[in-house]
This record gives sequence, structure tokens and C-alpha cells, in this order.
Amino acid sequence: MATTETPNLKQFQRLPQSTYIDSLRFLPPLSALDRYVVVSSFNSDSNQPSIQLHSIHSQTLTLHSSFTPSSRTTSLKVALQNPLIAASTVTGSLHILSPNPIHASFDSEVSLPENTLHLGPISGLDLQDNGAACVSVGEDGRVNLISVGDSGLEYRRVFDSRGLVSYTAARWASPTDFATGGLGNSVQWWDLRRPGGPVSQFKGNWAQGATSGIVHSIDIHPSRKHTCLAGGSYGTVFAWDLRRPQQPIVLSGIDNGETTTCISESDVWEVQYDTYMSTSDHAKLSSKGVLPAMICSEDGILAVLKQGEEPTELLTENCAINCFDIDRQNPSDVICGLEWESIALLTRA
Repeated sequence: MATTETPNLKQFQRLPQSTYIDSLRFLPPLSALDRYVVVSSFNSDSNQPSIQLHSIHSQTLTLHSSFTPSSRTTSLKVALQNPLIAASTVTGSLHILSPNPIHASFDSEVSLPENTLHLGPISGLDLQDNGAACVSVGEDGRVNLISVGDSGLEYRRVFDSRGLVSYTAARWASPTDFATGGLGNSVQWWDLRRPGGPVSQFKGNWAQGATSGIVHSIDIHPSRKHTCLAGGSYGTVFAWDLRRPQQPIVLSGIDNGETTTCISESDVWEVQYDTYMSTSDHAKLSSKGVLPAMICSEDGILAVLKQGEEPTELLTENCAINCFDIDRQNPSDVICGLEWESIALLTRA
């Protein structure tokens, strides 16, 4: 087994793949003894996309089933309370997959064809934890709600800016509320009970004085749904609190021309709240405004950020770390997708 000198890790394994890893997610337990991950990948030689179901045993992956979407995936999400998988593509199609816990395979699939939801790629997607609905966003300025039912998929357009605003990320906060992110390091908050547009928004052009910054990823913690975590261009990571919508809490990057802790100077591709905490971390929560966050970046950094503390680097690679996921059942375990066609499995000490 490969080892790492990083003192924060107990186990580390880098697994070479034959395809480019676009995204990956842990699945909720399908059986008592097995753990599974779903991986979306792309074979650049054959231009073949794939969504694969793997089991994890002893820091190795075993392929069980594969599904071919209509085109390369742009986003991959999993329902935590109901083992459904949602995948969006560069041609604008949407696929909902249902894994079979007995045979470790994809049991069924329903989809919406390309150009139904968006003109062009679906740039951001999120699936509710119960699997009942998706929200999709695109650079075309459309925001769509997709209902997942026994009779298939139904959708309605929540908003259409007709290209005046571009959206790149989406995240549910509740069955009626969700957040989106986009150009200009902007974040928007939506309430389905109040149609017509976002109910609150923040445009953060303060990152290095640039107006071209993009929010690539957002997350919302289930216990603090009024706070949205965002990561994007120039190593920017910030928390947006609805109670103070024009005062972001910068965890990494530039804040009003002043440099705070900057874990990376390149794009932050994904952010997630980190649920792996020590006893001392729990003791500090009452005094912290922002819960710990994990990020991965274009310059090959996987790190944990804590407000008011120096970042903790878990992994540094010579290539981009494009995606990661934290196992909700075992938060010490993390899986990453590396640009050099590899998957990394980490267990924290």
C-alpha cells in the first residue's frame, strides 16, 4: 500500500485509472457490510462518458456496474436518505439512476433529453436528500425545478434571466429553499414560496478586484441553513450569512484589498463542510461563526479551513484535484479525483 508523509493521514492510496475522473460521490449504505462510491469519468480516446458503481474494500475499488450517459457529465449528486443518483451533462440532459442494493447494479434510469432544461450545458445540479426533487442551473441563466416521481421526471422553470445572469452551482437548503452561485463571485438565495427571482443576493467583486471571478461550488450545512459556503476563482473561499448578506466571512483569498489566509491562488473546484471533528473542535464550535470546511484546488491542494486558524493540508499533488467527497457515515474517509487519471482514498488519523 502506498504511504504518505502527511501526519494528518492514517491511510492513503492512489489508484490509477484508465479514464479522466469528472466527479465522484459516496453512496449511502446499500447493505450492512459494503460501501459504495459512484464515479463519473470520461475516456478522451474514445470520447466515451461513463457513470460507474464501485465498492470499497481495504482501500481498493471494485467495479460492479456501468451506465453510459448521453454525454460527458458536468455534475454528480447523491440523495443521502434515498439511494438515488443525479447526473447532468454538457449537452443539457439529466439522468436519474437507482442503484440496486442486492445486485450492486443500476436498477433503473429515467432522463430528460438535451435542450429540454437548458440551452447548452447544465453547469450546476443538486438533488434533495430524500430524492424528491432536483434543481438545475446553467450559464444560459435558467433555473429549473425537476420533480422525481414514480411516473418519471417533471420540470418547471423557476427563473430565466435570458443570459443576463449566468449560474454555475446550486445547493438545497430545505425542501423550499436553495442557493445558487455564478459569475462575479455572486451568490443568490431562492425561496420557491416567493416566485419571481432570488429573495436575496450577494455580488462579490472584491476578489483581487476582479469582476470575472466565478463561484464553482457551494455547500449548506444542515444545522446552519442560513449560511452558505462558497469557493471559486483566485483561491476564494467565503461564507455568506443571510443575516448579514453584504458582509461575507472570507476564509481564503482577498477581503476588501487585504489578504487573509490564502490556501491557494488558483481555482477552488469544490467546497464542503467538514463533519470530521475532534473533541477540541466541538468545544470551539460555540465561539466560531463558520464551521470547518474542506476544499480542493486546481494547483493540487486538498485542505481543511477553520475560521481564525491556519489551514491544514491533507494532500498536495502535482496535478489538479478536481473533486472530492467526505463519507457521511465515516467522516474520517475522503475520496478524491485527480487530473492525472487517478482516484485517491484517504483515511484521516
